[in-house]
Amino acid sequence: MILFRNRTKLYEEVGMADVLRDTGLYKDAWRRLKRSPAALVAMGFIGFVVFLAIFGPYLTPHDPNLGNLMVRLKPPSATHWFGTDQLGRDVFSRVIAGTRISLFIGVVAELIALTIGVIMGTIAGFFGGWVDKLISRLIEILSSFPFLLFALAIMMVLGPGIINIFIAIGLLSWTNVARLIRGQVMRLKTSEYVMAARAAGANELSIIFKHLIPNCMSTIIVILTMDIPGAIMTETFFSYIGMGVRPPHASWGKMLSESRMYMRTAPTYSIFSGLLLMLTVLAFNTFGDALRDALDPRLKNK
Repeated sequence: MILFRNRTKLYEEVGMADVLRDTGLYKDAWRRLKRSPAALVAMGFIGFVVFLAIFGPYLTPHDPNLGNLMVRLKPPSATHWFGTDQLGRDVFSRVIAGTRISLFIGVVAELIALTIGVIMGTIAGFFGGWVDKLISRLIEILSSFPFLLFALAIMMVLGPGIINIFIAIGLLSWTNVARLIRGQVMRLKTSEYVMAARAAGANELSIIFKHLIPNCMSTIIVILTMDIPGAIMTETFFSYIGMGVRPPHASWGKMLSESRMYMRTAPTYSIFSGLLLMLTVLAFNTFGDALRDALDPRLKNK
């Protein structure tokens, strides 16, 4: 066996050094994103929502959890920009507070699901054999149950709460991620640069974390962007039926649930939280679609 002093020299021998250093795909992806007005608007709106989530406590003019029954169900005014709810709480302040909770739950829950999916998919695709069969059967079993019904059953057992939402979404929504990553890893593990790493004496963990997962990052980023809206909608569903955040905390689903009895007497109560929810989901979906197309290597020269 030919011995090489370091892996870089081995990669150069097999002609893969340029591949590992190549960032042209990401540069081209950014170039294509900049040419898409819809993607730029979606990015700007997502940035705005993230800004609200981070700096929300400093932007609310009133305590979102403190009410005044003397001003309950008031229309928008100079004092209460979005009006007040049935307990006299400022709707504008609650919308901002709800943005922080809903976005936080959606992002963290999806990160948990993504982490589980990447780990399981990588293990299945890399090792193959009985390990792949076992993980694939587990994926098939979990996928055979309707997601919302299964998640609701878990929430009924665990009870309402943010942590329990993380558990329900994280345990159930990783299967599609695992399928995609498994296919990517099965294709990449026979690549020349992986073979070169093996010949250089790299162990399996090094190959997985230094070569396989980094080369799946474009897929992982797109999955994260496109699955966050689903996690936000799941949290909204749980909060709407009373299985989400606990009172008096606000979330978009909780506010929609509280406002359903006042659609005629105070229509603005539900409009703002519902509108922000709709625009946020639309922005993530639009940006995810644009990012998927931008990172497609088949479109690199377009």
